[in-house]
Amino acid sequence: LDELIRRPQGILLVTGPTGSGKTTTLYAALKKIKSVERNITTIEDPIEYDISGVNQVAVQEKIGLSFAATLRAMLRQDPDVIMLGEMRDLETTTIAMQAALTGHLVLSTIHTNSSAASVTRLRNLGIPSYLIASTLIAIVSQRLVRVICPKWRIKDEPSERDLARVGLAQTKKGEITFFRGEGCQACGETGYRGRTGIFEILPFHQQMRDLVMSKGSETDIRQLAVAKGMVTLGQAALAKVKAGVTTLSELYRVVETEEEFGAGCPHCGTSLGADFVICPGCGHSLVSSCPSCQKMVSPHWKFCPYCRHDNVKMTRKRSFA
Repeated sequence: LDELIRRPQGILLVTGPTGSGKTTTLYAALKKIKSVERNITTIEDPIEYDISGVNQVAVQEKIGLSFAATLRAMLRQDPDVIMLGEMRDLETTTIAMQAALTGHLVLSTIHTNSSAASVTRLRNLGIPSYLIASTLIAIVSQRLVRVICPKWRIKDEPSERDLARVGLAQTKKGEITFFRGEGCQACGETGYRGRTGIFEILPFHQQMRDLVMSKGSETDIRQLAVAKGMVTLGQAALAKVKAGVTTLSELYRVVETEEEFGAGCPHCGTSLGADFVICPGCGHSLVSSCPSCQKMVSPHWKFCPYCRHDNVKMTRKRSFA
């Protein structure tokens, strides 16, 4: 991230739900790169922190001072860096991208659940794929997790089901030490004290630009990013758990475990891919066929959604390669 915010131009997006620390991340980035040689402008609604040496402007919709109008006015001052509170409409986003194309570094936020989903959000706003590919330098997705109180931190033993949810079904006892907070006066009996961030950084290298240009899906974008070494939100959260910083409960609270780690086998808990037909851990069959219409169905379905057959004992598919 330190390298990305020192780029001379382009757009760095920070995404996440409300209250996930997006604005704090942007302020930290500005403090990192501000200098007397750099003209930095922020356009916010409202201004949350005062930063010395930075020109901060508050949006006032009631008098016509919208994000788009303010951004146009600020561009006349030839800023080097622009922090835009949020990309919330087509007009504002288009102006920001034009600014990035003309030599400005733009930092902003967008409301999506993942870094890859931000590309879809921009497309839905009406931004063409070629403009997204040519202006974005990276997308940062983030969440905040509570930190275990250090005053009274004790060992924890998660259930097999909990371990399976994060792909640790085959973990041997004692291989990883888990912790939780017992609760004390210092943390208000909650077991937690303070918060820390988990981050997923999706950089836009040439392959990613080509994929976005060709209108690749969210799944395609995510798969390419992971193949190129992106640490996902789930992996980042799990690393904090393994380091004893936070708990599995916090991971479950902020991360979609099935999306991040895959569904678990109902028999042994091994993580499964969406297209798996048999569990690689125990050989449990994951698909069946309806004895009435022969279409593929899930083993736990009580009724066939295609022909309404209500025979619970459906025929298992055994012909696996």
